[in-house]
Amino acid sequence: MTERETIEDEAAGWLLRREQPGWSTPDQVRLDAWLEENPEHKITFWRLEYGWDRASQMRILETRPKPQKAWVTWAVAAGISVVALTGGWMSLRTISPAPQEFRTPIGEVRPEVLADGTRIDLNTATDIRAKVSRTSRTVWLEAGEAYFDVAHDPAHPFVIVAGSRRITVLGTKFSVRRDGDRVEVAVSEGRVRVEPADKSAGATVLMRGDSLMAEGASTLLLPRSPKRVEDDMGWRQGRLIFDQVTLADAAAEFNRYNQKKLIISGSVASTRIGGSFESQNVEGFARLLNKGFGLTVESSEDGIKISE
Repeated sequence: MTERETIEDEAAGWLLRREQPGWSTPDQVRLDAWLEENPEHKITFWRLEYGWDRASQMRILETRPKPQKAWVTWAVAAGISVVALTGGWMSLRTISPAPQEFRTPIGEVRPEVLADGTRIDLNTATDIRAKVSRTSRTVWLEAGEAYFDVAHDPAHPFVIVAGSRRITVLGTKFSVRRDGDRVEVAVSEGRVRVEPADKSAGATVLMRGDSLMAEGASTLLLPRSPKRVEDDMGWRQGRLIFDQVTLADAAAEFNRYNQKKLIISGSVASTRIGGSFESQNVEGFARLLNKGFGLTVESSEDGIKISE
């Protein structure tokens, strides 16, 4: 039996037991623990549950008042096929009544999967909450940055609330970054709508390759090529890609990923640099500045000081 078959068998067993009389709070706690062990546990269970609910609606269960293991196994396959046809929307009758919370510490980049099949890559020092139900899909970006590959479902728009901005999509790939009240949105595929959360002003629609920066009442469209947008998402592969940015800006990006901070001193802050760098190799970046630009590098417990 393959690992996938084992997970499907375990998920089927959980659903079978949950549908029987006598399902208790301790049972639900154990199920929740199993779901948290592995993202594939959640995906398989939700697909199975969806297939179960769909089959119930088709009245197939009328001839089988008591669920049987073979039936549950069929529901797994049915659930997977129905999910593929409907863009990933799953029944969440008992699984996600409360928001899910995801956090990453400095330096960690981690993928997560929401109940509807939406995949999220969380960047360093990111804090989000997500609530996915039968009727709505909402994510609150409290801090940091995340890349979203949204499961397509026109009947249930995917909404992200980041500071004073509200981002609405149907199905697309894009990133959202929040620093305090400043919000940046970059679209790599599809389109999104960005508007004030209180709807005090009109919406801005972004297409593939578009970027936007918003803060307070101000909204600024950023002229960037699709390649530049993809470069800005290099953090998903552990890379920072710079195109003639100032050393001060490059250092600020490195400092997001590393406990040991770069300290830029004097006029070198305006030095322009470009290239692709490992986001967590701040020492290597400092050595390059020393060898390639002749800058002075001094390392201490306080950080790495860069000067002339």
